[in-house]
Amino acid sequence: MRNSKPTATAKAIRLRAELYALVRRFFAERGVLEVETPILSMAGNTDPNIESFHLEFSGPKSAGAPTRWLRTSPEFPLKRLLAAGIGDCYELGRVFRDGEAGIRHNPEFTMLEWYRVGWTHHQLMDETAELLKAALALAGRRATVRDTSFRQLYLDKFGLDPMTAPEEELRSPLGVYDIDPAGLTRDDWLDLLMTHLIQPSIPASRILLVYDYPVSQCALARIRPGKPPVAERFEVYLGPLEVANGYHELNDADEQRARFELDVARRRARNAAAPEIDERLLAALPKLPDCAGVALGIDRLLMALLGTDRIADVLAFPFERA
Repeated sequence: MRNSKPTATAKAIRLRAELYALVRRFFAERGVLEVETPILSMAGNTDPNIESFHLEFSGPKSAGAPTRWLRTSPEFPLKRLLAAGIGDCYELGRVFRDGEAGIRHNPEFTMLEWYRVGWTHHQLMDETAELLKAALALAGRRATVRDTSFRQLYLDKFGLDPMTAPEEELRSPLGVYDIDPAGLTRDDWLDLLMTHLIQPSIPASRILLVYDYPVSQCALARIRPGKPPVAERFEVYLGPLEVANGYHELNDADEQRARFELDVARRRARNAAAPEIDERLLAALPKLPDCAGVALGIDRLLMALLGTDRIADVLAFPFERA
């Protein structure tokens, strides 16, 4: 008989409930509104590195396109609410990503995403750190906070400039690993340096805030001109686990359309499914106020709080037992 028992302990299940309550108190005290947005959408995430689930609706044609995509984050409808004037808001809910299953990944997981109107990504970084410190207190733990630019982090760790160093220099520190270089891009090597050499060295009692990324990794962030220009985004690490990713949000619809179309072209080049571009988001972007937003993985945070590398330890029933 298949195992019917939960993989998380009662302690972990209770800690999740306590964390949800903490999140809601944290934002209620700051006047940030909890909202709820659709899980199914006519449009999907075009990011070439994220795969979406989809299904076919069998109801009346008047309901719209039958192909619907399970959300990989609530980002697009939240931005539509912001453009409509809702103000600071957050959503705590389930999201879905196809193909992401393993020790640290589950195809269905919980994401907290929130937006602050009139804020920069630096202000939102600070608030994210405050939330993490409050969450750590639930587990009787504390952490120090360090912030650094993406460029300075690589200079300090490897003595190389990630914005300008030749690809051969990026590959050199990874020589101890048997990595097949076929098809890997410059950004792939930067990611490998992070996952293989930087993240494992972050102490469990450290919150690391990394900001201002290469423009090739801009996603939905604004680009700030300079020498070199940078994407105004940040990532947050609690010990070796990446727990959050945030942006000073782009509100240029033409630029966003160009990025979506580039994503679709990359997907088609490798014969991958290409979800419909979200035209409703693009229509709303010109009215999106200046704001910063961040997505935080609740399951990753719980893993860090409990000191485990296994996502199954914080899920009642992971994918293989669902």
